[in-house]
Amino acid sequence: MSAPRLEVDLEKIRHNASALVSQLRGHGISVTGVTKACLGEPRFANALLGAGVRGLGDSRIENIEAMRRAGITAPMTLIRSPMPSQAGRVVAHADISFNTELDVISALSTAAQRAGRRHGVVLMVEMGDLREGIMPGDLQETVRAALRFPNIDLKGIGTNLACQSGVSPDAGNMSDLSRLADLLDEAFGLVTRLVSGGNSSNLKWALSSEKAGRVNNLRLGESILLGLDPLDRQPIEGLYTNAISLVAEVIEAKTKPSRPWGTIGQAAFGTMPVSGKDGGSDFRTILALGRQDIDPLGLTAAPGIEVLGASSDHLMVDTGRSYVTAGSEMTFQLNYSALLRAMTSPFVTKTYSLPAGQGAFETRMVPGPRSSEELHQWH
Repeated sequence: MSAPRLEVDLEKIRHNASALVSQLRGHGISVTGVTKACLGEPRFANALLGAGVRGLGDSRIENIEAMRRAGITAPMTLIRSPMPSQAGRVVAHADISFNTELDVISALSTAAQRAGRRHGVVLMVEMGDLREGIMPGDLQETVRAALRFPNIDLKGIGTNLACQSGVSPDAGNMSDLSRLADLLDEAFGLVTRLVSGGNSSNLKWALSSEKAGRVNNLRLGESILLGLDPLDRQPIEGLYTNAISLVAEVIEAKTKPSRPWGTIGQAAFGTMPVSGKDGGSDFRTILALGRQDIDPLGLTAAPGIEVLGASSDHLMVDTGRSYVTAGSEMTFQLNYSALLRAMTSPFVTKTYSLPAGQGAFETRMVPGPRSSEELHQWH
């Protein structure tokens, strides 16, 4: 098989999504499955839909269009505020979009009138993380104006936390969001049927709270893909953390000094290189991928393997006492940053496995950098 490649186990993805859908349902919260990390891949989208998500969300209209071309008819939400220049495409393919600017809603209204369609809008509220959002004090006036636009249906409000500034969802800010929903309904009638409380970082709050208040939706992507809580990167109980693996091919394997020599300046990406160990030598292995494909800080190798760094096209690892040869393969787990880059890179092949009997290949065991039984168990 081609390398480098991502191996995506869709049955594990489906399991993770189904488990979260089931747990959140008990708290009165639905799940929008977020497809942006997988670039709107239809097989991934269908795995989410099969797990019971209420709809799909993506930050780019191009991904939504790709899913529509693949025949997916589920409700879709553009979870980044639309560019006015793409208003026509948004209205044509997305049922709902998240918005903060009246000028953008005006463009959507014009496009919807021309297309003879109605378009749903969720107003995003700033709750402290300082990414997108209408300031709470300006929300009522924005709602009043949004309700006047022809062919626009106000569906509710939402917020986003733990992205730009690391502000965690908690009982305080979620209660504030619920209070805003109540105030809007009192002022304008039932205009907040949907209250989207946030993303995967909301899980700890949602699953530990006896009452979710008005919050009735979360947008989940990272937790489904990686099985980790974004707030502390710890495994979520009952979820797979190895649904996606990165496999790369060795192009050089040599014993070299552990420290560079010569006059030291900045490395390729403007950083000062790490000096390395105090003397001695390492068994250094180079793999055929780099920062153009992954975030090297987001890779976890097998026990005993250390990621040393990467340039644009080369990933350097220290394999310790383990001997590898050119042409062999090594397997890594990824964090969200590394996954985003790998999914976006055209140089990384994406392979998807389905349960046996559904016409797709089984996930194949990829030989790692060591021949020991321990490494095969790790993989």
